[in-house]
Amino acid sequence: MEALLVIDLQSGMFADPAWPPHDGAGVMGRVTTLIDAARAAGMPVIFVQHDGGEGDPLSAAGPGFALHPALSPWPDEPVIVKRFCSAFQDTELVDVLAARGITALTICGMQTEFCIDTTCRAAFERGFPVTLIADAHTTVGNGVLSAADIIRHHNATLAGGGFVKVREAGELRFGA
Repeated sequence: MEALLVIDLQSGMFADPAWPPHDGAGVMGRVTTLIDAARAAGMPVIFVQHDGGEGDPLSAAGPGFALHPALSPWPDEPVIVKRFCSAFQDTELVDVLAARGITALTICGMQTEFCIDTTCRAAFERGFPVTLIADAHTTVGNGVLSAADIIRHHNATLAGGGFVKVREAGELRFGA
């Protein structure tokens, strides 16, 4: 069984107008469409939130920690809290996946070069086939590369390295 893993789409990631996520509204629209399609197909949806610790914009004690207002996990959908880039490191994610019989992941969310990349590689290391949704993950530029270049680079690198299959959101048909 496959699950949709929605990573770090939190209020704090969209809060700084000086550093807006690349195509943030478009990515959020595609992610919510993916969530709706997964639910309609009976595919599990799992949310991940990053806790950056005290003083961080994504601190569990601060307003930036909340999932983006466009996201509303259902009561039976797990929300995994992580403190590292990998959604697997020191979390209960492996146990949640095992308990639900999940053997493959479709990944979307934020931040491409950190939590998306690291979680894709960690999933691969654990034997999970991964589909990365090319147009449903985002980041901000870093002064060296634009956000669009970072996203393109990671889509190509992760696919070229055999870590993931890359698909566009419009290509997916859950449950088909």
